[in-house]
Amino acid sequence: MPLFKPPYGRITAINLNTGDHVWMQPNGDGPRDHPAIKHLNLPPLGQPGRASPLLTKTLLFVGEGDPINVRTPPGGGGKKFRAYDKAAGAVVWETEFPAGTTGAPMTYLYKGKQYIVVAIGSVDHPAEFVALALP
Repeated sequence: MPLFKPPYGRITAINLNTGDHVWMQPNGDGPRDHPAIKHLNLPPLGQPGRASPLLTKTLLFVGEGDPINVRTPPGGGGKKFRAYDKAAGAVVWETEFPAGTTGAPMTYLYKGKQYIVVAIGSVDHPAEFVALALP
C-alpha cells in the first residue's frame, strides 16, 4: 500500500484561459481491492503509471499504462482504457485490454468513420496495436 493519500494516478482538466481546475478524476481503481482495505468499499483510487492521453472534440481517451514502461512505480499500470466526457470528466466508456497501453493513442478518419489506435504490450503479452471504431 502506498504511504501517501490517493489519488495515486489522476487526470486534471485545466481551463487554459483562466488556469482554473475544471474537474479531476482518479485514473483507474488503484489498490482498493487490497485485502487490508477491500471491506471499505472505496471509490476509484487512481492507478499510478505512465498513461498518455488523446483529446478529441468531446472525449478524452486514456489508458492506465503498463508496468513494462520505464519508471512506472511498483504496482502501477493497468489494462483498462477509458473515454471520459471532456466537459464533465465522467467515464462514458471503458474496456480492458489483454495488456496495458505502451504508447499514446492516435486517431484517424477513414471513409467518414473515426478510429482510435493504441499500442499495448507487457512482459507476458507481445506488443500489438488495437484499433477501435467510434460510433
